Amino acid sequence: MSISVKHMLDRKGRDVVTVSRDATIEEVAKILEQKRIGAIVVTSLEDRIAGIFTERDLVRCVAKDGQVALSNPVSSAMTTSVTRCREETTLNELMEMMSSGRFRHVPVESGGKLSGIISIGDVVKARIQEVEAEAEHIRAYIAS
Repeated sequence: MSISVKHMLDRKGRDVVTVSRDATIEEVAKILEQKRIGAIVVTSLEDRIAGIFTERDLVRCVAKDGQVALSNPVSSAMTTSVTRCREETTLNELMEMMSSGRFRHVPVESGGKLSGIISIGDVVKARIQEVEAEAEHIRAYIAS
């Protein structure tokens, strides 16, 4: 049985760093650095996902517009078509989603609202736990 997103969130927590659409790219870059995270979810009213802004988005907008990009609102450079998952999503489904989409952060949505975020690091940790549990079951089976 594959681990679910709900299980991962229950273990790691559901806190998500968010900003509003009008925060400047410079403000968001500082938050990314201070929190030591690679992505920040941009929310609209009522905790609805409006977009996501990642380190890659930061590199793209600075490469394109230079230092002037830092004074622009994050809404000008965020990814708006955000792939989301649900708490029922399995680890295997999430790995496929992240691999095929080539992204490292997936917001979790419940009832149309943001309820967490899963990073590639979270996926790797969960997969290691899953493999260790399988190995333990095999050892127990062989020993019996």
